[in-house]
Amino acid sequence: MRLGVLDVGSNTVHLLVVDAHRGGHPTPMSSTKSTLRLAEQIDESGELSARGADKLIGAVSEFTDIATTSGCEQVMAFATSAVRDAANCDEVLGEVRSRTGVSVQVLSGRDEARLTSLAVRRWYGWSAGRILALDIGGGSLEMSNGVDEEPDVALSVPLGAGRLTREWLAEDPPGRRRVSVLRDWLDAELAAPTRELLAAGEPDLAVGTSKTFRSLARLTGAAPSSAGPRVRRTLTSGGLRQLIAFISRMTTADRAELEGVSEDRAGQLVAGALVAEAAMRALSVDTLEICPWALREGVILRRLDSELNDAGDIIDTGDVRVGGMRT
Repeated sequence: MRLGVLDVGSNTVHLLVVDAHRGGHPTPMSSTKSTLRLAEQIDESGELSARGADKLIGAVSEFTDIATTSGCEQVMAFATSAVRDAANCDEVLGEVRSRTGVSVQVLSGRDEARLTSLAVRRWYGWSAGRILALDIGGGSLEMSNGVDEEPDVALSVPLGAGRLTREWLAEDPPGRRRVSVLRDWLDAELAAPTRELLAAGEPDLAVGTSKTFRSLARLTGAAPSSAGPRVRRTLTSGGLRQLIAFISRMTTADRAELEGVSEDRAGQLVAGALVAEAAMRALSVDTLEICPWALREGVILRRLDSELNDAGDIIDTGDVRVGGMRT
């Protein structure tokens, strides 16, 4: 079965096309993304602006056409923090469906954490024992802890790299005092959720997923993406501290020149690094394993574990079946 996953995030809209079957390893066939920065299109009233909605509709339409020409039998479309937090979320997604025929499902932060946890568990297997997983997105930080495919604890806190950049680090480069104050604030914000996370049990393996952690690991010496997904990559607390001291003195333009840092992520790299540092400190984690699978793979794996008519609201669009997903 060829499947497409359309991920509407705070920064980008990303289409991942895979060949997959139940019990098998999803094989990536293509990956297409567009930088929309929807989180920056939220107006003073908390609504996604008309311009942001139009950009979203255009991207969903374009990517659905790509999925069709790629031979996808089904596209699972979901949205995360930026759309979830918009006061006019239902209205915008209703317009998306009306104009594109695509039903975009909004994932809760907890479900983001649960599905990411599933992907991490499948990647490392049962022998990994209890896994603590962290995922820094544009709008939120997802955390989970568990020994099974359904984690014992799954949490989401509004500490995304893009959100904190907008709210805390407007200067370019950010001032030392501002970075120091944000560090202290993050420690306070993470105290309660990390206590809840660790109360489930001491982890045997600590894992970081998604683009922010991959970029941070690359900047501290991990192998490049060209080395393949099965190369072991790690991020250490010591390496992260040294990196923050370096990148926090750089402008966004200079950070964009660093290997492993995309232009659209350079602006929020410092905030992402500070969130990673604070989370590792609060959880007493010295080393994170970097997992190549994350939320999109979790959505695919959950879909493959389900019968077709359990996949959520699916509408027939000819060769492509488009819909959300029940989690």
